[in-house]
Amino acid sequence: MSFSHYSHQIAGTLDRAQATHRHLPIPLDQGLIRVLELMESAKKLGNKIILIGNGGSAAIASHIATDLWKRAGIRATAFSDASMITCVSNDFSYAEVYSKPIEQFADEHDLLFAISSSGNSPNIVNGVEEAKKQGCETVTLSGFSPDNRLRQVGDLNLYLPSTEYGWVEIGHMVILHYLCDRFICLKQDAQHYPSSHPL
Repeated sequence: MSFSHYSHQIAGTLDRAQATHRHLPIPLDQGLIRVLELMESAKKLGNKIILIGNGGSAAIASHIATDLWKRAGIRATAFSDASMITCVSNDFSYAEVYSKPIEQFADEHDLLFAISSSGNSPNIVNGVEEAKKQGCETVTLSGFSPDNRLRQVGDLNLYLPSTEYGWVEIGHMVILHYLCDRFICLKQDAQHYPSSHPL
């Protein structure tokens, strides 16, 4: 496969991205606008964004958390510390590696981004369920099967119809970068044109 064909395949996957609000399909742009509104609400209320993922998705979570606080001015964190992960895995279970810190550190109206290529990682699904118990808004990013578990439990769900790990991971990174960059642009526009450019 040539690089051009590979990149076109990834672009095609992104073009077919879907959004659901709970179990109901909504237009992708409407879903992304809703995520931006949740990000704005979290910032205004002084709440934080939490990001979780495994493997490559954990790296995406850490990367975007840094961009959100550095570039967008939103308090954001990813529970990716090795000591925490090994402690919770050893003392409880790996299935609780995110739900336990979310139980301890999440505040009502925080925003959780849960990232899983397969959408079936028990620790990610458990993290979303715990976040909802704590009164957090939840956004999921998944791929593979359209009826994956993660897509069923989030409040707002972004899904990429592909079974290729690389394409799904790249797609998730693109979507999250888009949200971060768009949030920054909207805030800059609002500063210059407060009445005509609402978020």
